[in-house]
Amino acid sequence: MRISYLTLFRASLAGLAALSLTACNHYLSHFRTATQAPSSVPAESSKPPSPRLVSRKPIRQILLPSRPQGANPSQKQSADGRQAAQTTSSTDPARRPGPLSDITSQPPQMGTVTAPVPSPPAVPQLPGQSPIIPGLIEDPETITGPEMQASAGMLDDARFDAPPPPPLQATVPRVALLLPLSGEHSKLGNSLLNAAQLALFHFAGKDFELLPQDTNGTPEGAADAAALAIGDGASLILGPLFASSVETVAPLARAAGLTVVSFSNDRRVAGDGVFTLGFLPDEQVERVVRFAFKRGMRRFAVLAPDNSYGVSISAALDAVALDLGADITGVRFYNPLGNDFSAVVKNLADYDNRRQNLLDQRKELENRDDEIARQALKRLENLQTLGDVPFDALLVADGGKRLQAVAALLPYYDIDPNKTRILGTGQWDTEGIGSEPALVGGWFAAPAKEDRQNFIRQYTEMYAAAPSRLATLAYDATALAAVFVKSDGRFDVSEITAPQGFAGRDGIFRFHPEGYAERGLSIHQVRERSTRVIQNAPASFQAAN
Repeated sequence: MRISYLTLFRASLAGLAALSLTACNHYLSHFRTATQAPSSVPAESSKPPSPRLVSRKPIRQILLPSRPQGANPSQKQSADGRQAAQTTSSTDPARRPGPLSDITSQPPQMGTVTAPVPSPPAVPQLPGQSPIIPGLIEDPETITGPEMQASAGMLDDARFDAPPPPPLQATVPRVALLLPLSGEHSKLGNSLLNAAQLALFHFAGKDFELLPQDTNGTPEGAADAAALAIGDGASLILGPLFASSVETVAPLARAAGLTVVSFSNDRRVAGDGVFTLGFLPDEQVERVVRFAFKRGMRRFAVLAPDNSYGVSISAALDAVALDLGADITGVRFYNPLGNDFSAVVKNLADYDNRRQNLLDQRKELENRDDEIARQALKRLENLQTLGDVPFDALLVADGGKRLQAVAALLPYYDIDPNKTRILGTGQWDTEGIGSEPALVGGWFAAPAKEDRQNFIRQYTEMYAAAPSRLATLAYDATALAAVFVKSDGRFDVSEITAPQGFAGRDGIFRFHPEGYAERGLSIHQVRERSTRVIQNAPASFQAAN
């Protein structure tokens, strides 16, 4: 079911009390020109959201409230809205990162979310064509799960005809949020939009306006959305999500002198005013391989999809192995669109040769008529192969149902998880990963869970649904924007490139001078019903070094 712009507008009036009658009439006439909107864009709550209290000075440390203001209307506030927290602006790299959650003390205020303008209808997908996410992340199921995907719907084509809504004041800074709010990845996009609004409730003052724009999940849609955002007077662009979309947005943003904080995990699109906040696969590989190397593993192999993600994983393994002096004894890629991965796993396991070794040994023992031979034969009865695989640890770089299918083949072709340590990436960081027995005991690197669990609780209380795994990216990016965009619209890049970094909803992070995000990662071990942290993430980047 789609929500009309008129309905969305009326639902948001409670949060826009400061809007003048003239502006209201402008909004109303504008919204009546477009009768459809993405199905999962949430209406503004009538309950008063918690504000960000504005500071004129750069903020480094910020304390997240234990629950989102407005989630419980019966909850009482103090006279000044909440307790103030002391802030600093030091850029000393030895200092612990500041959490994106302290708030400076000023009277409570409210930010504004402007309804997104819909994209033109998406081009229908060819029959039998499998959905592929552009850029480094190529399979939607591995990052979102099937419940976060939705088919494209027909939208109003008045995208470029409707005039932009006016700012509340001439000096109101406007921050664009480019997300796939329609099309195949609309559920993922709307989950990120919800997270951004949650951050807006926590951090933004009334002198801050968030402008969601629909990219439809395509590079062309992202370019259109960026053009609209620039025309609407945006002073900063958050998003888009996919690397190919970032590539089309970047030239427009540079020409307009705007900074882009995207949600891509492809470091190749970062730099020259473009930042990527996504989780870097090569960073995860380096963390887990170094952990395994310190525990005596010297020979590594990798099993990955034959796409840009798999290639980046293999290259990252090569780099860290070279640095450590470890050996790469096996690299195999499989078709990510296929259904049968047995041939690739069988080849990696050197199953045929090891099986033949067993048969030859049995035949030799059967030709001997002595007690020692008979005892040896008895020991070989329950074996599938003879000889070990040529690696101590196997990196299986995938997620979702495909990971389950690949992992189930490992013991079938006698890659014994009790003898070979199975390693993974952040795509393993999902509930129910231990339902596949071959993965139990495996290690993977991912952000710490404590802060994210608090975010999940707050999100669920606000929206009565669980967020997507990537929703924290939108929360942290919006928090950065709300804190560091000046009242006159200026955005100083040096504010977000402080070497001590920040403590966000996925632990500590900072932006490298080249534009990509560096993170402190924990090491997790898979258990049957959960995962447990076996090595904590560093508390600061000084500790990480």
